[in-house]
Amino acid sequence: MNEKNSLGLNKCFLDLDDPFKLFESWYEEAKKNEINDPNALALGTATKKGVPSVRMVLLKGYDKNGFVFYTNLNSQKGNEIKENPNATMCFHWKSLLRQIRIVGTLSQVEDEVADNYFNSRAYESRIGAWASKQSSELVNREELIKSLEKFKNKYQDQNNVPRPNHWSGWNLKPTSIEFWLDGDNRIHERLKYKLTANNDWTKSLLSP
Repeated sequence: MNEKNSLGLNKCFLDLDDPFKLFESWYEEAKKNEINDPNALALGTATKKGVPSVRMVLLKGYDKNGFVFYTNLNSQKGNEIKENPNATMCFHWKSLLRQIRIVGTLSQVEDEVADNYFNSRAYESRIGAWASKQSSELVNREELIKSLEKFKNKYQDQNNVPRPNHWSGWNLKPTSIEFWLDGDNRIHERLKYKLTANNDWTKSLLSP
């Protein structure tokens, strides 16, 4: 059986011109094999001055237009994105010995999209979006508990909790997507897709 693709890479890289199709293949494998949160990714953002920060978030949707996550728009990452929409994502699936790195530009999702996702969340999570001033300092934990109780009293109907204006989703439209597979003696396999000015994708091999 041929274990390599046309570029001499492991067959898991397939032979595709569309990186989203390859992402879908790897992501489906991760959902079968990764024990916890196969949709977890490291999100890197930076201020306008270029000071970077990174944190884990959860992928909540993707298509040919990009990769979507949700957050408080006034959080640290939200404020950094408002200053500088350039960002990067990294998925690491240890069970598969694979990574995917994505670089691109973030834009806010449409209100209808955000509303639909918000309404699919558990009641406690929707209340938390109102109660938590994400990334701001707390005097003590009791301050947060009281805020949760306040909004539970305000929105007692679990089927009718509106989405806060300060909470929405961001879509990362990629300009490059790199697929990485662990190799023996750190001779890894790397395939990079890059978006051209004509909105076509080119492929190149990268040295480990």
